[in-house]
Amino acid sequence: MKKINSIYIVDDDPITVFGIRKMLDTSIEFNSSSTYVNGQLAIDAIKHTLISDERTPEVIFLDINMPIMDGWQFLEEFIELPIKEKIIINIVTSSIDPADIENWEFYRKKTHHIIRFNNKPITKAKIIEITQPVE
Repeated sequence: MKKINSIYIVDDDPITVFGIRKMLDTSIEFNSSSTYVNGQLAIDAIKHTLISDERTPEVIFLDINMPIMDGWQFLEEFIELPIKEKIIINIVTSSIDPADIENWEFYRKKTHHIIRFNNKPITKAKIIEITQPVE
């Protein structure tokens, strides 16, 4: 398996963040991970990587229900950024609202990035499956 350079976790729930980090640490090879408690902080960090010519994250774990900027608002801005590489965006949510599935379908079709919809709780096997780098 190819080693992942950078992973972002965008979630305001410390328990979810802890769980994802723990599973990543024990199952995936990666160089760095960063955590953001809302979409605005994450989008600002990604914009900074573009300005400073740093590498963007290869994998993003994204909650959709967060304060300040939620996951859908994050995706709206993210897909407009000039990122040529395919980024894997793993939505991780406890939502069962059909509107969230519709939003996922909308954004998935609107971008070249890979956007997946995953329900919490997320397992270690699922983490391994959805974190495979894009070739």
